[in-house]
Amino acid sequence: MRNLLYVLLFLFSSTGFSGTIDPNIPDNKYVEYGQKYECVVGICGNYEDNSPYCASAVIIKPRWILTAAHVVKGSKKCFIKINNEKKVISKIIPHKNYEENNFGYYDIALGYVDEDLVINSYPQLYDNTDEEGRLCSIVGVGLTGTFETGCVVSDNKKRAGLNIIDQIDRHLLVCTPSKEHKKTELEFLIGSGDSGGGLFIDSKLAGINSCVMAVDGKPNSSYSDESGHTRISKYRSWIIEEIEINK
Repeated sequence: MRNLLYVLLFLFSSTGFSGTIDPNIPDNKYVEYGQKYECVVGICGNYEDNSPYCASAVIIKPRWILTAAHVVKGSKKCFIKINNEKKVISKIIPHKNYEENNFGYYDIALGYVDEDLVINSYPQLYDNTDEEGRLCSIVGVGLTGTFETGCVVSDNKKRAGLNIIDQIDRHLLVCTPSKEHKKTELEFLIGSGDSGGGLFIDSKLAGINSCVMAVDGKPNSSYSDESGHTRISKYRSWIIEEIEINK
């Protein structure tokens, strides 16, 4: 399969990092757009060996978040950061079929919090299978830079931008930054630390940020790299069933 030829970077980090941007557009436009997505937050924790991590997550219900399985599987403790407060995630539910070496499949996990996470609105889950070719918004709290420099700066700011879903590969929605003919007015690609953040179509959550793939051996979210986003429409039934079982 084509993407097995790529160098792969799962997008989480020990520091709070967010996405690469068009070098011709002011960064503050991406930061401002990111503020529209109150449901996307930072997530941090420690694994069993006490090594730390930070990434991104999406609040989908008052007590439930979605993130990437590779971020939280094996986690000893974790919390999300919302309104400058830490809220402990008391239950982590990675997809039972997730395996690190099975690239492109099942990279999704639920998290439960023992108190309500109050935001203005919770995103609906995308329920169509027409994602290819659609305009999408991508949001995360990760490393930033431009498509020319790649990810180079950590400032703990949430950013969001736009892209077009080029194709569906395995269970991933795939996006690339365009250089010759800019596809969108706020072109954006996820970077290190954005794993677990969201991809939205028409304000519905359509993907969970998963990885960056690169043919040049440097998956730093620059021109020619691709981002992969776990396809919500593939896992919508699993999400609903797990919430019902564990509520």
